[in-house]
Amino acid sequence: MMVNLLGIPFDANSSFLRGPAGAPARIRQMDTDGSANRFAENGLEIVPGLNYTDQGDLPLGSEDPATAFQQIRQGVLHHLHSGRKLLCLGGDHSVSYPIIDAHTDLYNDLHVLHFDAHADLYDDFEGNPFSHASPFARLMERGRVQSLVQVGIRTLTQHQRQQAERFGVRIIEMKDLHVDFLQQLPSPLYISLDIDVLDPAFAPGVSHHEPGGMSTRQLLHMLQHIKAHVIGADMVEYNPQRDLNNMTAMVGYKLMKELMALMLA
Repeated sequence: MMVNLLGIPFDANSSFLRGPAGAPARIRQMDTDGSANRFAENGLEIVPGLNYTDQGDLPLGSEDPATAFQQIRQGVLHHLHSGRKLLCLGGDHSVSYPIIDAHTDLYNDLHVLHFDAHADLYDDFEGNPFSHASPFARLMERGRVQSLVQVGIRTLTQHQRQQAERFGVRIIEMKDLHVDFLQQLPSPLYISLDIDVLDPAFAPGVSHHEPGGMSTRQLLHMLQHIKAHVIGADMVEYNPQRDLNNMTAMVGYKLMKELMALMLA
């Protein structure tokens, strides 16, 4: 089995800082900088040309939110029609909306697991319905995702609690973190991983530092105990401009290997 890797270098829907567009290139760089090997913790070696193909970055010719949505959605669909699973590297979290929406064309019973400090359920954040604070509101209102479980959330507003109730979203807040839900996750499963689910101590290279998050080991433990069939994933919101000595880039590279190991299982 082979997985396709695709960069989505888009951050025009960021509400605070730009920078995540540079994430795909920096994470790839960690594969060759000599400070880590290519093995996932289950013993599988993740090697380009052997079990994944790097498709480069999706060319995006516009920062207009609606245009970019269509470009990303069509680009992702093109790769999905190859028959391979797809791991996308963002980019701000707005890219998850077109990516996941494209997956629902192939999987009409899709379930989503979302790791994040933020619920990203705002109905219309700062006048931009395509904002990186709104992708899961857009997805759920379309009714094409069967369930959404959000983990690590620690920034809920009253509006987002209302949105979660409106859409039937299950939220496991960071203050209530447990792993029991992992055994109940249905298939087919898509994983959307915002690196700021981690505490800033473990991942300083993000735009929104939100203290009180997961350790890298807690996140790895959760990923490694998922039993559902994972058909796709994205990893978003790494901001190289905020990183320290590529520390977060290395975390991103390790998570990339673990996500691929899950997808190849």
